[in-house]
Amino acid sequence: MKPITMAFCAMAAAASLAVTSCGGKSERQNPFMQPYDTTYQIPPFEDILVSDYMPAFNAGVEEARASIDSIVNNPEAPTFANTILALDNLSPTLERVMSVMMSLVEAHSTPELSQVADSILPAYSAFSDEMMMNAGLFDRVKTLYDNRESLGLAKDEMRALTHTYRDFVRNGALLSDEQKEELKAVNNQLSNLYIKFNKNLLNANNSFEIVVDNEADLAGIPQSTIDNAAAEAKERGKEGKWVFTLHAPSRLPVLQYADNRALREQMWKGYTGNAQSGENDNTPVIAEIVKARAKKAAIMGYNNFAEYMTSNVMAGTPQAAESLLLQIWEPAKAKVAQEVAEMQTLSDSMGNDFSIAPWDYYYFAEKVRQQKYDLDENAIRPYFAVDSVAKGIFAMANKLYGITFEQLPDAPKYHPDVKVYDVKDSEGNHLAVFMTDYFTRASKRQGAWMEELKTSWVNPDGTVERPIVYNVGNFSKPTKDAPSLLTIDEVQTMFHEFGHGLHGMLSRARLKSQSGTSVDRDFVEFPSQFHEHFAFDPELLKEYAYHYQTGELIPDSLVQKINDASKHNMGFMTAELSGAALLDLNWGYLNPEGDIDVMGFENSVADKLGMPSQLTFRYRSPYFKHIFGDDGYASGYYTYLWAEVLDADAFEMFEQEGVFNPECAARLKTVLESGDSEDPMVLYENMRGHRPTPDALLRQRGLK
Repeated sequence: MKPITMAFCAMAAAASLAVTSCGGKSERQNPFMQPYDTTYQIPPFEDILVSDYMPAFNAGVEEARASIDSIVNNPEAPTFANTILALDNLSPTLERVMSVMMSLVEAHSTPELSQVADSILPAYSAFSDEMMMNAGLFDRVKTLYDNRESLGLAKDEMRALTHTYRDFVRNGALLSDEQKEELKAVNNQLSNLYIKFNKNLLNANNSFEIVVDNEADLAGIPQSTIDNAAAEAKERGKEGKWVFTLHAPSRLPVLQYADNRALREQMWKGYTGNAQSGENDNTPVIAEIVKARAKKAAIMGYNNFAEYMTSNVMAGTPQAAESLLLQIWEPAKAKVAQEVAEMQTLSDSMGNDFSIAPWDYYYFAEKVRQQKYDLDENAIRPYFAVDSVAKGIFAMANKLYGITFEQLPDAPKYHPDVKVYDVKDSEGNHLAVFMTDYFTRASKRQGAWMEELKTSWVNPDGTVERPIVYNVGNFSKPTKDAPSLLTIDEVQTMFHEFGHGLHGMLSRARLKSQSGTSVDRDFVEFPSQFHEHFAFDPELLKEYAYHYQTGELIPDSLVQKINDASKHNMGFMTAELSGAALLDLNWGYLNPEGDIDVMGFENSVADKLGMPSQLTFRYRSPYFKHIFGDDGYASGYYTYLWAEVLDADAFEMFEQEGVFNPECAARLKTVLESGDSEDPMVLYENMRGHRPTPDALLRQRGLK
């Protein structure tokens, strides 16, 4: 065996751009190859080159392999420390390079970085298979698992051991050698298909545009959206015109406010037809993904992919998830019929001679809202500048958990739009780093999300590592005349992603594998959706909802209108969401033998559900990134509604005892701090005192 210093020298040389000798002077050291010498170990983004990723990845994999060899060849009997805990810390180098690469590929990609990721991701998948199918490694894990009751493990250690064993089994450890090779081939195929799906979707999103050259066609659209469309046109070399894109800050205002029905139809058809034809067509990619997943499920001994994906989470079976969804789908569908009838009556009264079509739904829903509640969202947005809403989420966190946020203007960041904060606990101690990246750009995928550049854990010597958490959004950019002004939905999105962020920032789990959001997929959305409830709380609004021009606090009358209208259009929103979740499960049930007509299958699911003709699934399959961009939410999109059952039930406790009741907040904080160190239903029942039912959700959405 090589001396440690010689092995490190070899890795350093492999990962450095220019090294004269191991002991000589380095012209430039690869930033990933050592702990970051920055504030709170934030990645030094400005120092990282695209050429750093591959050599650091290769060095990290070798570092991880060396760690695995040391575990497997350890002459001592397996213990939790020398096997499970050691698996938790295989390669700091690999963790550093993968966390940054995965973050930037989603939030700030370039063609060069994308090309590197196309090489690294299949290699990473192959390494994961290599590790999870390592017989010697699994033997040590299995020995511990078989004797777990006699090991005297703490509760979190027992859970970590059980989950580690389960993960090895779910990744092929018990398969025959022939089956392992089949599984490796399928996993490699899926990894490449996900890359292709995501690349097609990003290209399709960025290539679509609607060019308007007649100002009269812009009637009804908010001025801020028009200004952004003019700026987009100028950026694309079409000055004097207006360009609208599929990004939400551009798409949704057109659908919601444009008086020009043909423009609304063009936008709706552009969005719902996205990535379905031409060089960025995702339908053949989906067909191959579905076949590969069915093959993987069969190799693993499951009847279908949905069964495989739900077997290790709270739901347990796809039938349990489907049962919950149908309890929500049917009332939502009935509510849609009522909403459409209201819209049709209003449209007829305006002298229109057409039936409500899908591209009319947003527009007339807004008209009905204005009529019923005297609520015009354009009058609301000036009170919700993005920086004001940031004050709101920070005020909520302070009221509930006593934490504070201090901006770090000189901290490393991967884009000028990013803001970085030092998060401190109630005693003034460093708790986490929190980063925000809120504005849309071509280098960023659509949607909003939370992720971690570094998790939290407790080292064996008792020292504590704290996390680096970030939120990403796609809100409209500030213009020269106004800041970014958020819609009601965007305000809720900001609170939602911050809820995920709090789950990561507050984590006190001892083990890295149990930190923060590393929980069952159908529990992970509970903290995010729960914190949405605070967005328009009258007490909290007094902390942050001030008019960006006048400084006036949002009037009580306007707050009342917002809350009165909170259940408006809930049939549409619930049917869109539950319909997409049911579509996802149906894809997971499928075991195709021949060719797949992707859109034909999707239409058959809509027919089976009785999808109202005025709407469609929240995401059509070719741009349903949650389920086809990777395995993350595959046969698991139901988790948003599963978790909403929990959050609606939990928030009723706060409503009954006080929205910022300290005892309620303390019980919730325990859930957030625990991460995956305890069964999520046990955590929930300890907090709430009973198991949840869908009743609270149906009440809050006005469906019961």
